[in-house]
Amino acid sequence: MVSARSDGYLPGTVTKSVKILVVGSFGVGKTTLIGSVSEITPLRTEEIVTQVSEGVDDLAGVGDKRTTTVAMDFGRITLNQSLALYLFGTPGQRRFWDLWEGLAEGAAGVLVLVDTRPGRLEASFEVFDQLEIGPELPFVVAVNHFPDTVPHSADELRTALDLLPGTPILDCDARDRASALAALTSLVQHALDVTATAPDDATPKIPVSQEMVP
Repeated sequence: MVSARSDGYLPGTVTKSVKILVVGSFGVGKTTLIGSVSEITPLRTEEIVTQVSEGVDDLAGVGDKRTTTVAMDFGRITLNQSLALYLFGTPGQRRFWDLWEGLAEGAAGVLVLVDTRPGRLEASFEVFDQLEIGPELPFVVAVNHFPDTVPHSADELRTALDLLPGTPILDCDARDRASALAALTSLVQHALDVTATAPDDATPKIPVSQEMVP
């Protein structure tokens, strides 16, 4: 028997599913975000950070983080009565980025988490470079808030990250389910807006109707 979730949705009523990619630099909060919203026990491929990482991975500014995703994170959230999102989190460390292309296949959009703590925003530059290598997908930038996050205006971030004027930028607390869910909902809405105006062969079509977005 299918049991109802706490918000009243029945997973058995879902008629559409959408693949979403969650990307960002090492330690930015991808695993945390997927874990905070997933209605199933998230699939995680984390390993302990060892001395092998020293001099290879950028560990600056990540505090006492001791694990890292080496393949992907996976979770699912029923966004409303008819729509489920399948969330795929990419590895943050550059040496695992060869996996991104496969994970991006079939995705409808990308949630890019960034960290504006001192010395951490620069780690996002290569993330956006990596996005340009794969298929062109709609994306939203979410600033994950930490206790020492440095506030910046959306215009300042667009300039620093060399983003197009229309790129959505929003605040997010990956630990908070409501905040993370709002970021994902914004991404779905943005993907709908982009694909509605794009030529038929320009952007993958997201299999969702406007009525399905909360």
